[in-house]
Amino acid sequence: MQARRGIRWRIVWILFFSTTINYINRQTFSLLSPTISNELHFSHEDLARIISSFQIAYAGTWLLGGVLLDFIGVRWGLSLAVVWWSIASIFTGFANSVASFSFFRFLLGIGEGLNWPGASKVVAEWFPARERGIAVAIFDSGSSIGAAVAAVCIPFLSLALGWRTTFAVSGVLGVVWLAFWWTQYRPRDGHPNLTAEEAAIIDEGIDLTTPKEPFLTALGKLWKNRNAWGILLGRSLTDPMWWFYVFWLPQYLSDARGFSLKQIAAFAWIPFVAADIGNFTGGWVSGLLIKRGMPVLRARKWICVVTCLPMFAGIPAVLVHSPFWAVFLICVALWGYAAWSTMGLTFPSDLFDQRVVGTVTGLSGFGAGMAGTGVTLAVGYIVDKFSYMPAFIFVSFLPLAATASVLLLIRQRSANARA
Repeated sequence: MQARRGIRWRIVWILFFSTTINYINRQTFSLLSPTISNELHFSHEDLARIISSFQIAYAGTWLLGGVLLDFIGVRWGLSLAVVWWSIASIFTGFANSVASFSFFRFLLGIGEGLNWPGASKVVAEWFPARERGIAVAIFDSGSSIGAAVAAVCIPFLSLALGWRTTFAVSGVLGVVWLAFWWTQYRPRDGHPNLTAEEAAIIDEGIDLTTPKEPFLTALGKLWKNRNAWGILLGRSLTDPMWWFYVFWLPQYLSDARGFSLKQIAAFAWIPFVAADIGNFTGGWVSGLLIKRGMPVLRARKWICVVTCLPMFAGIPAVLVHSPFWAVFLICVALWGYAAWSTMGLTFPSDLFDQRVVGTVTGLSGFGAGMAGTGVTLAVGYIVDKFSYMPAFIFVSFLPLAATASVLLLIRQRSANARA
């Protein structure tokens, strides 16, 4: 891979760390849920209600936060988001009931929902089309790395310090990140370290002569835009699979495979490393195809078609007797998901003016969050009443419908497209 130089690459790696910290905070509860549920006598339906409270707030913030970021900019928006979610994480350590856990997880979701619309908006502003796939892969891979780091560290921190203190430790990480963000990031038009050479690279392929529509006019047209609906349905039908593995994998390994907290720490991180590889696979291969002359949208769609197939590996994962083969097959499923998801997060910056990228990304995230909430509540009920098997089968088939939506709805760039 060619050397990555310029302030844009420094910025996207800072976004990688915000995403990593975001997932460490998010995963703290999921990884400690076997301990917390045993101590406080929570059922799977109780856990589902706590998890869904996060998802509802998270989805709402994707929707409203995308519009907010398009108005106030990402420098202030992401700064406020990190402060908010760090405080919410710290205070979760004081929870002692389903209601109090739900309240603090709801607050956490409000803050964390701003990260992806903000990062996608930065990519649209700072990267040409041929680099956006790998840029999205970089910042989005923080979700996999954060989940993997949390899976290794959080159980051992809990064993050493107690689960309540562990929430505080994960919460303070955002303060360190904030110092780097505030000193390094500026909007592109006023960034002191942006050279004319790098600006020319960023503007590659962009028509700077065509007048742009007013923001509110462009915003109003989104509801009639088939590309916006394709992105919305694509995300809404793939992200529930990710939510399922992120929130339920530790509990599944404890319930169905008999893993202790130490064994969860030893194995639960592996699927998220596979997902990280999937992020870079999707971004790198799509970029390579574009570099070799394939049209941007065709390259993105090709990745979606190929990578929806490995996501079916979740079905045999729940059927095999060996827990090690189960973990391996879950790795395959999450690899496919992450490669697909990188394309899903890149579509908004490929198809829309950078001024509404945050809004489009937010709309798709809202749909994904609400769909994920429904799946989470259903999983809690299904596991209590039946088993994990129906849940694994259901989430494995959703990406097939997502890919069909992308192929049928997404077409050439809209009239207000920037790149």
